[in-house]
Amino acid sequence: MPPPLVRLRLAPHGALPRRIDGVWWPYSRDLLTQLPKMLAALPRAWGDITGVTVDAAAWSAAPGRMFVANQVVRLHKAPASPHAPDRVVLLSPGLGRWDLQVIPPEATKEAAALLTATALDDGRPGAGGEARLPAPTAAAGPRGRVGPAGRGTHAPRW
Repeated sequence: MPPPLVRLRLAPHGALPRRIDGVWWPYSRDLLTQLPKMLAALPRAWGDITGVTVDAAAWSAAPGRMFVANQVVRLHKAPASPHAPDRVVLLSPGLGRWDLQVIPPEATKEAAALLTATALDDGRPGAGGEARLPAPTAAAGPRGRVGPAGRGTHAPRW
């Protein structure tokens, strides 16, 4: 059986700081299942993620801590900020903070592609900000394969 896939696209590395460091499109709102796969797909340069903050209302129940890849990851659930909706914040001691925009699991492939392009496009004014779905989307199971899970995965566009 092939390893589980993760839908994650990171922003191009640049000299200027960004508001969004990447886009994550989980298959469900089950944080206990989806988060370990996403963390495993992050670049090694991001170090060991020890803290994750998520929108409390957007995810299923989860404990305050998880054991992921032989280390403890503290989960912080907070109300979504009106300035940073649908965001997951990752913390790595001594290395930094990374903000990932979360595409709703039920988004269509087309909506996910639009949100990703909007959030990560460096060529447009205002790029690197949050993108929102233009309208509610119909339920669409897992679509579009991005890349195998595993640290250092650079996922292509879906």
